[in-house]
Amino acid sequence: MTLTTTPRTGPGDRAGRREWTALAVLMLPLLLVSMDVSVLYFAIPAIAAELRPGATAQLWILDMYGFVLAGLLIPLGALGDRVGRRRMLLAGAALFGAASLAAALADSSGTLVAARALLGAGGACLMPSTLAMIRTLFRNETQRAKAVTTWTAVMAGGISLGPVLSGALLEHFWWGSVFLVNLPAMALLLLLGPVLLPASRTPEGTAGRFDWPSALLSLGAVLPAVYGVKEFAKDGPAAEPALAVVTGLCLGVVLLRRQRRLTHPMIDLALLCRPAYGGSVLVNLLAMAATVGFAVFLTQYLQSVLGLSPFEAALWSVVPTVGVMAAAPAGAALARRTDRAYVVTGGFLVAAAGFAWLTSVGPDTPLWVVLAACAVYAAGLVTVMTLGNELALGAAPPERAGAAAAVLESGQELGGALGMALLGSVGAAVYTAAMPEGAPAAARETLGGALTAPPPVLAAARTAFTDALAAAATGAALLCLLAAALAYGLLRRRG
Repeated sequence: MTLTTTPRTGPGDRAGRREWTALAVLMLPLLLVSMDVSVLYFAIPAIAAELRPGATAQLWILDMYGFVLAGLLIPLGALGDRVGRRRMLLAGAALFGAASLAAALADSSGTLVAARALLGAGGACLMPSTLAMIRTLFRNETQRAKAVTTWTAVMAGGISLGPVLSGALLEHFWWGSVFLVNLPAMALLLLLGPVLLPASRTPEGTAGRFDWPSALLSLGAVLPAVYGVKEFAKDGPAAEPALAVVTGLCLGVVLLRRQRRLTHPMIDLALLCRPAYGGSVLVNLLAMAATVGFAVFLTQYLQSVLGLSPFEAALWSVVPTVGVMAAAPAGAALARRTDRAYVVTGGFLVAAAGFAWLTSVGPDTPLWVVLAACAVYAAGLVTVMTLGNELALGAAPPERAGAAAAVLESGQELGGALGMALLGSVGAAVYTAAMPEGAPAAARETLGGALTAPPPVLAAARTAFTDALAAAATGAALLCLLAAALAYGLLRRRG
């Protein structure tokens, strides 16, 4: 199969001002949906003081959004292909806005958990629809590559900006303001979307009826798998998360077997087996695993080792995105001149170099060194994800753009969970082994448990944590090297 890097469309297919304006309208809700993954990090103390949730309820307030988002991406992406992607996008905007208002006004932890679940459902309508609409708006490959670059950069930027926005709002307003900020953007999308966005859907008679059993199986496969992997990352191996992962895998097998028998499957297995699409899903999964898996260590390093406040740490963590903003368009431009596989492979190698640099970090390392190394790995990984998104979207038939985008994004969600479990386990093991035998039990478990310990124990804990960070960086570097080899083998132009 040949993966061409030159446009297949003529000048008449080039997008104009209307399409680029539509893209700008799409980016604002995408920014807010991606920010909602991390926007509660600073708000939890204020929420806990007012609503007094128990420990379990507090975890669900944080995690419910991501769980529902991951579980519903594939069913709602496929549904959008059938009922219309613009219709699904506008429905998602209405639901996301209503859920944001409900979350801001919640007077109990149960109400807030339910509102976060509705936010996840709204996000699952919006995210695949925004990427699928790019497939409809930009038929010229060169322009579509630029649009996908913008989409990827906005999504990555939103996750980084979530804590910063949260901290800024909480300086002046009550915790509900972190949700109310969503309302103007959703109102703007509902107002301008019908005017600027084309009504695109799969032609009648070619998509078949929506398969509800497949939708339920997809939800049943993704939710327990993501839940189990995240619990592994938080608390280590245990029977309950292991059972959840096994349940998700079994239901996933049943789902895939069902797709093979259907005339109009929700997940196109033939498309997934194509290197251009399936390979892109895989490399994006691995890129997200390295990104999310290491981010936890960076956050703790800035706050608990360097002693920065949460808001200061959030502000400094945005600095590496400067490299990201430069790398994404540069990678896309390079991919137009050479085989994408070489650029994706190079992106993973750059990321591996950034992670390798971080293995030398210690308690006294200057902050600029840490941020520079983070900028290097972030630039490499965002280049990978940009090209992976663009290649996968170009390989998918326009009539299946919603489902294809949803599978791609579901892979990224799963990759993030796997990265947290894998790198988190490596770091936790190294931290525990590096702590002195006589240290208090709480200090031996986590760095947070050592913050109130005597100075010698705290100093040992900080040193042990930098050892753990170096081990996690080593794991991330090895993961990137593996991904580079896979990208070179799967995505290389053939023919």
